[in-house]
Amino acid sequence: GITIGTSAVKLLLMDSEGNIQKIVSKEYPLYLPQPGWSEQKPEDWFERSMEGMKELTAECDKSLVAGISFGGQMHGLVALDENDNVLRPAILWNDGRSGKETEYLNTVIGKDKLSQYTANIAFAGFTAPKILWMKENEPELYAKIKKIMLPKDYLAYMLSGSFCTDVSDASGMLLMDVEHRCWSKEMIEICGITEEMLPKLYESYEVVGTLKKEIAEEDAISYRTPMEVTRILKLKSGNLYPVCPRCKITVDREYMKFCDRCGQRLGWAEIKDAIIVYSGFNRGLK
Repeated sequence: GITIGTSAVKLLLMDSEGNIQKIVSKEYPLYLPQPGWSEQKPEDWFERSMEGMKELTAECDKSLVAGISFGGQMHGLVALDENDNVLRPAILWNDGRSGKETEYLNTVIGKDKLSQYTANIAFAGFTAPKILWMKENEPELYAKIKKIMLPKDYLAYMLSGSFCTDVSDASGMLLMDVEHRCWSKEMIEICGITEEMLPKLYESYEVVGTLKKEIAEEDAISYRTPMEVTRILKLKSGNLYPVCPRCKITVDREYMKFCDRCGQRLGWAEIKDAIIVYSGFNRGLK
């Protein structure tokens, strides 16, 4: 598992029984060019992740690696041009520069409309206000945008070539129609972008692709290794866990009250047999 944190990338090697074999962390810089701004270079995420993968698997049989999953900081804006070059440093979740754009969305578009479109109201940390900030303040770069993605999705794209995200993270971009689990046509129009600029949506447990052959050869991992956009957890038999009555999915966080797949209120149930759960919450490995 790989999670893109705000201060470091954290990598974890786990066996088929859910036992942690090794943990590696690689730090990268955080840039604060102005008060209230917070940025990182996506290239740093990729470079440190590659270093971490090599260290993580240095002492194991790489042919046994069965999958790679991703998690990380939400809401950040990564923008690529037509040649997949990063247009500017990523604007992170804790960046507050888009106050004007957030106010516009909440007052001019209106909170009721935003809730109808996305099941959310605008906050400066969300992705859509950051896109509007680029449109207003960096129009030359904004005009070159061909792909918009979140931090962990940039890493997945670099490792697999799959332009993807999961519905859990996408719901925090203020661009997704949560009710219908698709991109909001209204928000796309408000931001002046196209749906082709946005990644394909997957459920958090779905396989999104396989490792690029050139990446696999560099790390000596099978290029057929499947990749997912969330992390895998093992739950203990006999314990009580929140369970969605509609999806029959068990989640791993006691504080969760609603299912991140369908929105149903969660109940509690005893897990008779240990099961593998694919969590939609990409909050980082602990």
